[in-house]
Amino acid sequence: MVSYVGVLLYGVGGIVVAGMALLVAFQEKLVYVPVLPGLTKSYPVTPARLRLLYEDVWLRSSDGVRLHAWFIKVLPESRGPTVLFFQENAGNIAHRLEMVRIMIQRLQCNVFMLSYRGYGASDGYPSQHGITKDAQAALDHLSQRTDIDTSRIVVFGRSLGGAVGALLTKNNPDKVAALILENTFTSILDMAGVILPFLKWFIGGTSSKGPKLLNFLVRSPWSTIDVVGQIKQPILFLSGLQDEMVPPFHMQMLYGKAAAHNRECVFVDFPNGMHMDTWLAGGDHYWRTTQQFLEKHVPEIKEHDSSHDDKGDSFSS
Repeated sequence: MVSYVGVLLYGVGGIVVAGMALLVAFQEKLVYVPVLPGLTKSYPVTPARLRLLYEDVWLRSSDGVRLHAWFIKVLPESRGPTVLFFQENAGNIAHRLEMVRIMIQRLQCNVFMLSYRGYGASDGYPSQHGITKDAQAALDHLSQRTDIDTSRIVVFGRSLGGAVGALLTKNNPDKVAALILENTFTSILDMAGVILPFLKWFIGGTSSKGPKLLNFLVRSPWSTIDVVGQIKQPILFLSGLQDEMVPPFHMQMLYGKAAAHNRECVFVDFPNGMHMDTWLAGGDHYWRTTQQFLEKHVPEIKEHDSSHDDKGDSFSS
């Protein structure tokens, strides 16, 4: 009996050690997937292929990493809202062009698509610390442009992009007018147990009841649940109830945390929406919901109205 218990304990110990080794060695490969299996790191298409008016933008993050982005305008002289778009963890911005094409058409907005470091044509290697700097570089670039209305910058993020966008929005109340989150997780700490179920006993976020013994090993925690309650700007939550990657209750938890401190939060779910296709499954309802949110929180400023107000007032928080 003693030997049996010993073997069992050794077995459990072996699983823990194996989990730690996997976490240390491969966590970046699990969180960040710049190249999809069977494809190359380069862009398969550009906005020109979809007949979109765009500009190649090259940026430098604050630590010197060279970044690439596409700035796509709805019209050459458009002063409509500008959406700063943050993608999911896998593939590159070219794989989101069809969705962005429809976004531009339906919302009459400009879209700035950033390639995180290590993704697409950007240099470097992805990490939470680095991507946070990349997002700030993109926002700083937009804030300095003279061909857009900088008071109407809206951050959009799906999945990992939501974590990136939430942190950026929290850190820049004077530059970001509103935030849209779609199918975003509470934290990578909580997602560890979803990806590798045995890890839920050792890793978890603030909502986890486990011992969290291995949290210190996670280099990219992306704890959106700890950020979203500090955001003062309006937030739209778009949740696909058939999400096969991020459990939908993550979005409900994020909304609950945010709405407890922010009265300008809206939660909308889409019964048939999966992780990547909520915008498609949601159809007209998805786009009308988003359009109404933009019309309320980043309305067009008429010329006769702007003559009465100093433009700098729109940056106050």
